[in-house]
Amino acid sequence: MTDKPFLDTNVIVYAFDRNDRRKSAVANRILDSEWQISWQVVQEFSHVALHRFATPMRPEDLAEFIELLLWPRCTVLPSVDLYREAVAISRTTQYRFYDSLIIAAAIASGATRIFTEDLQHHRVLGDLRIENPFV
Repeated sequence: MTDKPFLDTNVIVYAFDRNDRRKSAVANRILDSEWQISWQVVQEFSHVALHRFATPMRPEDLAEFIELLLWPRCTVLPSVDLYREAVAISRTTQYRFYDSLIIAAAIASGATRIFTEDLQHHRVLGDLRIENPFV
């Protein structure tokens, strides 16, 4: 187990949100501490940054952000076991598959907490506690 929380993509996205200063401030405080992510978070953030930001991130800026901030914290890569675990989590929780994949990656990372806005705040799955840092 590790004290480094696992981050869902939405936490990183909120760090760039100019419309919600409170959530942006919370997200930036989290990013200033120790944390970890999976390859899925890198992919999802990249898509949002390039295609959904009000002002899309320039590809060269995204590449630098990935290299300097995201990739060094990417502790979980895809595997058959990870996908199996995600399917099992989805079946038992009724969460969508991609949410279950994030949870499976958080569990695989050894995290005891996952920060996300999308799942049930305070729910516990094994040794993993879901926390919404924006409440």
